[in-house]
Amino acid sequence: MREPVDLADRLALFSEHWSPKVVARLNDYEIKVVKIKGEVVWHDHADTDELFLVIEGHLRIQLRDPDERNITLGPGQLYVVPRGVEHCPVAEGDVAAMLIEPAGTLNTGAAGGDLTAAYDDSLLDPSADDD
Repeated sequence: MREPVDLADRLALFSEHWSPKVVARLNDYEIKVVKIKGEVVWHDHADTDELFLVIEGHLRIQLRDPDERNITLGPGQLYVVPRGVEHCPVAEGDVAAMLIEPAGTLNTGAAGGDLTAAYDDSLLDPSADDD
């Protein structure tokens, strides 16, 4: 990467919810920004943890694991959903968040559904892949 990534600037470039956009890569991981409103499907990621970092708004992550509780995050707070834990993010209002997860991770895991987002790296700095 040749320039810093301004998350607010990248978030201002789109309006759709539940459509993560890749803004950077870190080894085999992708850093994504996403706008969230409402509720996505219950799902898990069998092979990976998933990091949520709230930038704006408040996000509740419902967890089905009996040893866990629901997590509420505000701006500047993050939570890592452990691999295999079924979860359902919910936003009462508009939320902007950053996700860190392995490249190719689907936002709805194997659950699928209408809110499964297509892969989108259109906000990735084109110089990020230069040597």
